[in-house]
Amino acid sequence: MACLHSCRRQSAGGSLIEVLVSVLVLSIGLLGASALQVTGLRNNQSNYEHAQMTVLTQSMLDAMRNNLAGVEAGEYEIATWTCAAPAGATLAADDVAQWIDSVQAQIHPGACGRITCAGRDCSVGIRWDDSRATGGSDTQAFEIRSRL
Repeated sequence: MACLHSCRRQSAGGSLIEVLVSVLVLSIGLLGASALQVTGLRNNQSNYEHAQMTVLTQSMLDAMRNNLAGVEAGEYEIATWTCAAPAGATLAADDVAQWIDSVQAQIHPGACGRITCAGRDCSVGIRWDDSRATGGSDTQAFEIRSRL
């Protein structure tokens, strides 16, 4: 009878230690799952920005196709990366200003654009900060070339 009573006392704390260890393992697992979720959200944002850039560059190329006289006159030409919408009273200047504003509103406030043309072979590019994505660098560039 004495052994039965003392054996119960020795094993009584074992279940508490098991519960504490299982809570520790569960909390480490939940921290890992939350880190995975945060990484997924960052990369999802980066992929969204890439999709938006495709749409924005294509819209700029469509605007240029609607004003071929302006393209041939070089009115759309932005040889260097420009982060500010250019001023002007022409259709091309309005298109470029609206495009730069859209890029900065939808991608990143510090995003810049560039348009170069050689005849009707044009290239529309966007540069932005993608450092939030996993393995992303501070400067990413996206460019689409098209014949108008």
